[in-house]
Amino acid sequence: MPKNEDKGGKTMPIKWNALMVNEAMDMVEEYVNQAIEPLEQAKLVATEARKIPNLPGYIDQHLSRLIGEIERVTGGISPWNQQPHPGNVRAAISSVRESIPGGTVEAERQKVNSGKQLSLVS
Repeated sequence: MPKNEDKGGKTMPIKWNALMVNEAMDMVEEYVNQAIEPLEQAKLVATEARKIPNLPGYIDQHLSRLIGEIERVTGGISPWNQQPHPGNVRAAISSVRESIPGGTVEAERQKVNSGKQLSLVS
């Protein structure tokens, strides 16, 4: 069972619902996926804007930064090592999922399927 420390440094057990956290991440991921395509379209427009003839360098820098910020959120090819990266939002979702103790989601799913009530808070 996950544990948390209170202000006195004591370890206290926490009851929480891993299945609900996992389902919340499913919903977050669905919304993020809906947002990715418009952001990718915005990145394409910004990339094309960089090709405008006689574009001043300071405008190109801002456009480049905008493209980088979109890629930071959505993912893309890392400019440092040319490897694909998932983007900060997807990486954060993965971090939440990876923090759920292994097997907990499936165990809670089996409890729900067998008709047992889950304990949300104690």
